[in-house]
Amino acid sequence: MNINLTEAQKDYAHFLPATSGFYATFIGKQMSTDYVDPSRIPSNFNHGVESLNYLNPNEGQFQYKWCLYSAGHADLDLSKESPKEDMFRKRDRTTSWVLGDSGGFQIGKGKWEGDWKDPNCPKAQKKRELVLNWMDELMDYGMILDIPAWVARSPEGAQASGVNSYDEALKATDINNEYFMKHRTGACKFLNVLQGENHSDADAWYEHMKHYCDPKQHPGNHLNGWSMGGQNMCDVHLVLKRLVALRFDGLLEKGVHDVMHFLGTSKLEWATLLTDIQRAVRKYHNENFMVTFDCASPFLATANGQIYCELETEDRTKWVYRMVPSIDDKKLSTDTTKFSNAFVREGKHASFLDSPITDGLQAKDICIYGPGDLNKIGKEGKTSWDSFSYAIMMGHNVWMHVNAVQEANRQYDKGILPDMLVNESFDRVMFRDIVEAIFATDDRTVADAIIEEYSKYWMSIIGTRGATGKKTMNASTQFGNLFEEV
Repeated sequence: MNINLTEAQKDYAHFLPATSGFYATFIGKQMSTDYVDPSRIPSNFNHGVESLNYLNPNEGQFQYKWCLYSAGHADLDLSKESPKEDMFRKRDRTTSWVLGDSGGFQIGKGKWEGDWKDPNCPKAQKKRELVLNWMDELMDYGMILDIPAWVARSPEGAQASGVNSYDEALKATDINNEYFMKHRTGACKFLNVLQGENHSDADAWYEHMKHYCDPKQHPGNHLNGWSMGGQNMCDVHLVLKRLVALRFDGLLEKGVHDVMHFLGTSKLEWATLLTDIQRAVRKYHNENFMVTFDCASPFLATANGQIYCELETEDRTKWVYRMVPSIDDKKLSTDTTKFSNAFVREGKHASFLDSPITDGLQAKDICIYGPGDLNKIGKEGKTSWDSFSYAIMMGHNVWMHVNAVQEANRQYDKGILPDMLVNESFDRVMFRDIVEAIFATDDRTVADAIIEEYSKYWMSIIGTRGATGKKTMNASTQFGNLFEEV
């Protein structure tokens, strides 16, 4: 078992666990107090709760330097102490790399109220200021505070934000971009967020927003890369069109625009697809180019009682993370059986792939409450888990997800292919070969023609949220779209 996932990353596209505030709270608060009673901490955790901190290369049970953290989870006021934020406030910047999500999702869902179309709205202005200062202080890269194009379809979002159309979302994002460009310190590099729910709107959004990344128009103050939202993050046809446009528009340059992030991307096939793209861009245009992608699935899965147990990457099949409900039985509260063995014994699944978190973990470390035991609010609950049980399983799920992404890339490099990325109906067509051809040419017309030649093939590559094709609206996140469950 390789516990150093940073070293195992090689030249693959970078998965960023979208770290939950719940998880970060345990790590952060334990830095200054016994937030978790020492007697509650599993014996295999060599450094207490800090064993769950994958950003700590010395004390974490495993090491992985890259992640995402959202302003939507954060205490944004840096003038006040906030121990629950210390996983990020006290991290070693030399051994970790964190991308800040601006919180546009919160605006879209109506959580951050204000008239975002009005640059002088006090509520919106205060939030703009807090988010920018937070990113400048704590993040390596951050996303401009975008207003998602889908906000107009969100009744609560439209009402709370004052944004009722695509054009108004564009206008509001312009206001935020201008503010960030004017007031940023330069300590954090920023990504220009691209939205749009179909090809036409996405193309128009890009044409309107691309100048913010142009060093000629904004010398010394341009944005530093791209974040793919809306249809841009789940439609291969659109992704390749955009990359070609960026290249020939001079907006994918070494040392200038080195990062492209894909929001909310979880499918294993996309982990390899994005690696193909990263490699092709590095080979033919920008050797520093780095593709990142995030999802919150390791944390959301645990919240739904699920735990990752194995990975399935058989040749010419759909690749999946296998997950099932975890053990949850009060009779196990004194059971010292190794967790993975108890998991199989209790009939949850035929096998369980251990992580550095679960290797040495006992059943009783998860099933903490026995019959008649009262929880922290003085009641006997139905579950045997306490809140720290969730944190432990989240740590396991993070390792499993990162390892799965890396293993998928290793298998792909060996010639083990997911069904989605090879078409053998007639002549064998592989995704990596098409991408290679697109970026090998110095002729934009030729590159665009290659993309259009395979337009039917792109329709067969399922988007990370189930969206495909020019006319398909970007679907909402659904747990069932992300995983196959037993």
